[in-house]
Amino acid sequence: MKSYIVAGIIFLGGFALNDSYAQTLPKPTGTVILTISGNITNTNTDEQTAEFDRDMLMSLEVIDQQTMTPWSEGVDIYRGPLLRSVMATVGAKTGELSVTALNDYSAEVPKQDGEDYDVILAMDMNGKPMRIRERGPIFLLYPFSDLPSLNNEVIHNRSVWQIKSINIE
Repeated sequence: MKSYIVAGIIFLGGFALNDSYAQTLPKPTGTVILTISGNITNTNTDEQTAEFDRDMLMSLEVIDQQTMTPWSEGVDIYRGPLLRSVMATVGAKTGELSVTALNDYSAEVPKQDGEDYDVILAMDMNGKPMRIRERGPIFLLYPFSDLPSLNNEVIHNRSVWQIKSINIE
């Protein structure tokens, strides 16, 4: 009988523990450049979305990625937070991201891509913040030079630039 009681307490405690992971993110102090919505646990708005300014994104796990892209000549150095770090910060629960650009172009990106590859939300190129005319302010970038197999039409279509929002479905 004791083992059933202990198992019940552990089982119910697991539900309480899962709810405790939901947190309120800090509010952006600068211009909001990215809004994440959908199936997330950590938010900072009344609409249950997560809004980020540049400083908030650049305070996450950021890497430099030296790579070529099909849309530029030569190799450039991009800098930005890892997609998996951004997803962990918002507590993304499911496996599909709908990434939308300023011009409303949208692509479905498996969340798993961020786990399998060092996909970044590139915000700087060659040491300078990316402007809208340079695919900024945010460019979903795969490590094309490190993994040439990613240089294909499917991944090209997922490489959204001028990102304004991500919805977790």
